[in-house]
Amino acid sequence: MSLLQCTDVTVRFGGLTALNKLTLTIDRGEVLGLIGPNGSGKTTFFNALTALYPLAMGQIQFDGKGLHGQRPQAIYAAGITRTFQRSRLCLSLSVFDNLMIGNHRALQRDLWFNLLRRRALAGEIEDNIERARALLATFSKRLPDQLYAPAGALGMIDRRRVEVCRALISRPKLLLLDEPSAGMTHEETRELMDDILLARQVDPALAVILIEHEMGVIERITQRCIVLNFGQKLCEGPYAQVAADPAVQQAYLGED
Repeated sequence: MSLLQCTDVTVRFGGLTALNKLTLTIDRGEVLGLIGPNGSGKTTFFNALTALYPLAMGQIQFDGKGLHGQRPQAIYAAGITRTFQRSRLCLSLSVFDNLMIGNHRALQRDLWFNLLRRRALAGEIEDNIERARALLATFSKRLPDQLYAPAGALGMIDRRRVEVCRALISRPKLLLLDEPSAGMTHEETRELMDDILLARQVDPALAVILIEHEMGVIERITQRCIVLNFGQKLCEGPYAQVAADPAVQQAYLGED
């Protein structure tokens, strides 16, 4: 059984159909590219999958369970995490605090535990510090040394790394990356993709859906691509196949 199965997923805003009967699957450990022109429905799909937008129709099954009608908190608890195209870091908070925002389901939040079991609380904090350092070190050897620095003091690529780490620290089954290369140079993009590939080696079962306009990135790290246009699936297959499809070229470049 596929990890994620979406059937006829449809999202409407009034009379506008932003996503029209999208059907797709992704298996454990697979990297799926989601591409298409601006406004084609890519981020709308992420927002529907994470329950930020309601479905007009369709079904979503994740790890054998239906997600219809679930709240975003339940989607996160099921094992789906994401990043956003625009940075959502709390820049005034430390890198560690930002990571713990992504790990809140694993934190002990009981008042009596925190007030009375101080030794256990200290042990939990130390465990989370070590996990945060280890995860950051997967992406950059220097980032663990900035664990208590404000996120706003980091450069763009390190902010992106922290955002991805925040999405990974809860050990998700499916990671959604929404244009992680936005605002970065080609060299920074290459470095970040190296980091993501390394993180997948650490957790080979992790599935990833990647929205990206850099076709070199899609070609490099995805096993399969889905092309959207006007909210509908236009084409699906390996990158070389979809890139050569005349309908895809027309969607991106227009007619002569």
